[in-house]
Amino acid sequence: MPNKTIRLAPSILSADFARLGEEVRAIEAAGCDLVHFDVMDNHYVPNLTIGPLVCEAIRPHVQIPIDVHLMVEPVDALVPMFAKAGANIITFHPEASRHVDRTLQLIRDNGCKAGIVFNPATPLAWMDHIMDKLDIVLLMSVNPGFGGQGFIDSTLAKLREARSRIDAHMAQGGQPIWLEVDGGVKTNNIGAIAAAGADTFVAGSAVFSAPDADKGYRTVMQALRQAATAA
Repeated sequence: MPNKTIRLAPSILSADFARLGEEVRAIEAAGCDLVHFDVMDNHYVPNLTIGPLVCEAIRPHVQIPIDVHLMVEPVDALVPMFAKAGANIITFHPEASRHVDRTLQLIRDNGCKAGIVFNPATPLAWMDHIMDKLDIVLLMSVNPGFGGQGFIDSTLAKLREARSRIDAHMAQGGQPIWLEVDGGVKTNNIGAIAAAGADTFVAGSAVFSAPDADKGYRTVMQALRQAATAA
C-alpha cells in the first residue's frame, strides 16, 4: 500500500504517572501522532486506571489529539465528560453499550471522532450495521485490562477482514475509517500488523520502556514508523 498513512499512538498506561505532563510532552516531541488514553473501570475490565480529570490535566501539555479508549460499562455518561476534558477521539466496546448506534452519535454530537473496539473474541459483524457512523475501528490484539501483554497472532487475520470491510465501504463512497490496533505492538511485529491493514498503532511498553525519555522515545518511534512504512 504505497504512501500509506502511519499513525503512532503511545499508550500512557505504560508511562510514569508521577511525571505524566513530562511524559506526554516527551512523546509528542519524539514524533507520535496521538496520545492513547486507556480508561478502565474495574467493572468491564479487571483494572482501574484514569478518568476525565487526568485527561483534562494533560490536555494543555500537547497539541496532538487525545485518543480515549473507554473500557467501561456503562459508556454514555462518560462521553460528554471526556469530550469536555479535551478528548478528540472516543472509542468504546459494543458489549458495554445498551445502544451502539446511539453511543456513536453521542460521541459525534460532542465534537469527537467516534469508534468501536473489538476484543479478540468479539466478531466484526457489529461493523456491518454502523459503518456510516464510524471514524475509527480498534482491534484489541490482547485481552484488555493490563499493559505489557503479548500480541495475539490471530489478530492479523481479523485485521485483514476489517480492512476488507473498510475498503469496500469506502469504494462505495463511504467516509474514511481508521483501522487501529492495540496490544503487544513492537518493532519486530509492527510490519506484519501494517501489512495486514492497520494504519494506527497503539504501543505502550514498547515506547515507555525505552531508556532516556527524549532520545529513547524518539529512537523507538522512528523504528516503529520505519518498520510499519516498509510493510
